[in-house]
Amino acid sequence: MNNPRFFLGIGLAFVIIFAGVSVYTHYAGSGPAPVPADHDTLYQVSTIDALMLGVYDGITPIRDLKSRGDFGIGTFDALDGEMIVLDGIVYQVKADGRILSVPDNLTTPFATVTHFEADRNITTKAPMNLSVFTTSMEEQLPTGNMIYAVRMHGTFPFMKVRSVPAQQEPYQVLSEAVKNQSVYTFSGTTGTVVGFYTPIFFKGVNVPGFHLHYLSDDRTTGGHILDFTLPAGTLVEYDITPGFTMALPTSGDFTGADLSQDLSSDLAKIEK
Repeated sequence: MNNPRFFLGIGLAFVIIFAGVSVYTHYAGSGPAPVPADHDTLYQVSTIDALMLGVYDGITPIRDLKSRGDFGIGTFDALDGEMIVLDGIVYQVKADGRILSVPDNLTTPFATVTHFEADRNITTKAPMNLSVFTTSMEEQLPTGNMIYAVRMHGTFPFMKVRSVPAQQEPYQVLSEAVKNQSVYTFSGTTGTVVGFYTPIFFKGVNVPGFHLHYLSDDRTTGGHILDFTLPAGTLVEYDITPGFTMALPTSGDFTGADLSQDLSSDLAKIEK
């Protein structure tokens, strides 16, 4: 761990963009909080709890999202499918299984992106499913109190993914919307896992723990990962990401959403 980003003496800087104003807070440091470098920042649109409550209207154009990162995950206006951002290209996995390259004028209600630059690698020593992967990888992280972008490429003996169809107003909460999800399973598929690990204190803001999407090399399969079989010898790449920037909606359903609720148990069911 020779990378200076492992040392958190100056604390974690948070940047929240609301109504055109940037607000900075920091912890365990002195003086003004430094603005994190773009390539070490997770940029997020809205919050996971807002999405849980049915705030599905897109607020950020894809062109703006791409300026903030070349790697990430999310969804689209009206909850229309799963988003994978890989090598600067934004893909949409539709509920019918089609994978589309996304025009810049499409919008997102929730997404997280960064500029991926791997600075830690772990090679798996045994095959594992998603549950075992989660437990094993959490034990090997240098700290559970940091954001990590996560990338894996390989051939997966088993991959189970989902995508959710576009919703119609008035929007249902996410736990109801996913009841109409499409689930696909694939054998021997080669591609890339894209996602993030966020700490437990991100509860309500993002998905605590691992949140992973999949995109095949031939761009014919993908979606939100429900389970997989990860072969032994798979290289798991991590990008430690100490900066965090959030863009919040300034109008629409978000402003009236009751975000005081603890939705963590519902979220855990949806993720699985």
